[in-house]
Amino acid sequence: MCGIVGYIGPKEKKEILLEGLQELEYRGYDSAGIAVIEGNKLHDYKAIGKLENLREKTKAYKSEGFGISIGHTRWATHGKPTELNAHPHLGAYSYVVHNGIIENYQELKTELQNEGVTFLSQTDTETIVHLFEKYYNVSNDSFPAFEKTIKRLEGAYATLLITEAAPDIIFFAKNGSPMLVGFDKDEVYFASSDTPVIGKATEVYYLEDGEYGYVHEGKVHLFDKNGSKSFTTQTLSADKILAQKDGYRFFMEKEIYEQSRVMSETMMGRVLDDAIAFDELDENFFEGISAIKICACGTSYHSALTSAYLFERIAKVRCDVEIASEFRYKDPLLTQDTLFITISQSGETADTLEALKMAKRAGLRSLSICNVDNSSIVRESDAAILTRAGIEKGVASTKAFATQTMVLWMLALYVGQEKDTVSKEILKTEIGAMLHTPKALIVTDKLHEKLHRLSKRYLHGHGFFFIGRDIFFPLALEGALKLKEISYLHAEGYPAGEMKHGPIALADSELFTIALMPKTMHYDKIKSNVEELSARDATILAISPEPFDLADDFIQTTYDSHPMLEFFEMMVVTQLLALEISVRLGNDVDMPRNLAKSVTVE
Repeated sequence: MCGIVGYIGPKEKKEILLEGLQELEYRGYDSAGIAVIEGNKLHDYKAIGKLENLREKTKAYKSEGFGISIGHTRWATHGKPTELNAHPHLGAYSYVVHNGIIENYQELKTELQNEGVTFLSQTDTETIVHLFEKYYNVSNDSFPAFEKTIKRLEGAYATLLITEAAPDIIFFAKNGSPMLVGFDKDEVYFASSDTPVIGKATEVYYLEDGEYGYVHEGKVHLFDKNGSKSFTTQTLSADKILAQKDGYRFFMEKEIYEQSRVMSETMMGRVLDDAIAFDELDENFFEGISAIKICACGTSYHSALTSAYLFERIAKVRCDVEIASEFRYKDPLLTQDTLFITISQSGETADTLEALKMAKRAGLRSLSICNVDNSSIVRESDAAILTRAGIEKGVASTKAFATQTMVLWMLALYVGQEKDTVSKEILKTEIGAMLHTPKALIVTDKLHEKLHRLSKRYLHGHGFFFIGRDIFFPLALEGALKLKEISYLHAEGYPAGEMKHGPIALADSELFTIALMPKTMHYDKIKSNVEELSARDATILAISPEPFDLADDFIQTTYDSHPMLEFFEMMVVTQLLALEISVRLGNDVDMPRNLAKSVTVE
């Protein structure tokens, strides 16, 4: 989830780019860079870390006169945060910036290397600029070369390209990643969202998937697969905060809605037709490993608990899960045949980092699952898999949990492949379900409106039970945590079968039970548990594809063919329920009291 800006016109371009990138820094702060062509001269600057580093580096530079310019702030997906991996990427005479993931970049890179092209970076983006120059060197015509380049790309991309071969043109293309074009008289702007161009452009056009083209002399030439096309601009909003939220009330709400798209990015290049692939892991990584131990905190701990069922059921590998803050004090038995996995959204969680250091001192092989490349936990680990969730501004984690769980599900299948413990039939079934997951995460207006109406009935009482079985027990824990974090109401997650072992004593009409009742997994057993609670007057909200007559409230889910599809669909329901209850209570959803996004102290 990177940020892109571009400008073509007579104004000072450095400040326009830096101001635009400042508005997009929430989309990535691993590195940043700009490139400007004016008077047929190309200038470029890059810096790792926050945008201030780039601002300092460009202090002495000022652009004057008409020119074209592009800029980028990076959230690493391929390659470490270094200046070589920072955008814009340079060919022999062209520069490119890109947001997204080119799924077939390895194939394109190999093809170009075999033709003598030298790559400077580890990124997928660099293939775009070299591919363009390959076609331009043959045709000596820049736009056809760009068209051929775009047609070769598979995956998600929003990209801008400038070249000394056409020093007054910006080329652009969009597929699966956001990008808009802004207008103010003869000046044209590009950005990943509204905020960089508010106060500069007056009209805007939001590019659609599959559209591409170029800007020359203040005019946008737009194309899609059917050829040249016209477009209609609209007036640009003037509210920057609202623009950052893309019209949503809260960042958390926006991030719940983003999960469908983000999940596609998590799977890109990893979920193949008949296999799971991780470029981050060498082929011998699991050699000698017969057990897995996972350490995490909070939401990450719940994703770890979910994966324990998957590692043992699918990969047939023993998996233990530890709360990182307790692991340090138990003098744990650590054996060399155990892979030590840590999970952290930020990669800076203090307790998880210390647990990892203990495992490293004991000589264990380590793997981190994280959203931030070059973070402390990633640097400390032998290998790392990035979740690609993008920036998450809401303190209560949503898409981080979803992407962590997906990575762990993929990893369970990957281990099964490597150890030959999963059949081709099961692998095919699991991959089929994975590819449907983005659809299971789509939030419909009907669902959100129903949860909004229901939420007014759940603002009192003496607490909530979230109950589920198997993988739906960790989801119950996560649902309860979300509600606690942002509503400040008491909630607990339980295995449904544990109700009769004590908690059912609390059951009465003022106890709200959120029952996760998947059709594909232990439905009759959890139905029996819910009936026991209903008989004791507990108020029941059932979430299931199967209608349940005893429920006081019922949310009917759609997917009933695979447990993980039910899992992700029910996850969205619990997130939205927590959001709507919190909103009705008048709480600050994005910044709940007493909480921080990353816990970097013990």
